[in-house]
Amino acid sequence: MNVKGMMSNHKLTRSAADMSFFEFRRQLEYKAKAKGVSIVVADMWFPSSKLYNLCGTRADEMTLDVRAQVCVNCNFQHDRDVNAAINLRSYALADVQ
Repeated sequence: MNVKGMMSNHKLTRSAADMSFFEFRRQLEYKAKAKGVSIVVADMWFPSSKLYNLCGTRADEMTLDVRAQVCVNCNFQHDRDVNAAINLRSYALADVQ
């Protein structure tokens, strides 16, 4: 997450400051280490919601208000959040192997 960018947005400043992302990540890494689980961190610029999981086509532009989009290549309607979750799962599994 781009915390610095969120802090510059006057509508998100208080929420971003209250979240304590560093502490959340520290706790997550601590708990994962204790359980013997690895954490995979995707690059900030990984196109998780712009990359269609079925065909691999990448959308050129997608504003944050777009919640679903039809792929021009495979004609499948992708929900933005579900598509991003599938892509991040695939990214993590490819990184582990």
